[in-house]
Amino acid sequence: MSELERITARRSELGALAEDLGKRLGEAEAEAAAVPPVKAQVAGRAVLLIPHRGDAPDESALPDDYRKILAVVRTAGGPVQVRAVGEELGRGVGWLRGARAGRGV
Repeated sequence: MSELERITARRSELGALAEDLGKRLGEAEAEAAAVPPVKAQVAGRAVLLIPHRGDAPDESALPDDYRKILAVVRTAGGPVQVRAVGEELGRGVGWLRGARAGRGV
């Protein structure tokens, strides 16, 4: 088999493999879209472990707490410390530390 024939055969193999992988990826994406988001309890409230996202979400697709944080950061007009966000939201200084330690917000 000449070098040209070997390269042509390999390109054909890779093309078939790419087509198969594309089909499998489409199937996996469809299956993932059918699985509902997982919910958990944080501070006695049901929250999504991984927030559901649409194809082109805007700010209104975010959970309410996320929108509040964004509003605080936008109002600051520059870099803002977590402490300032917590104080603005009425959660005090240690709210993030408590959440990281699994104690809730």
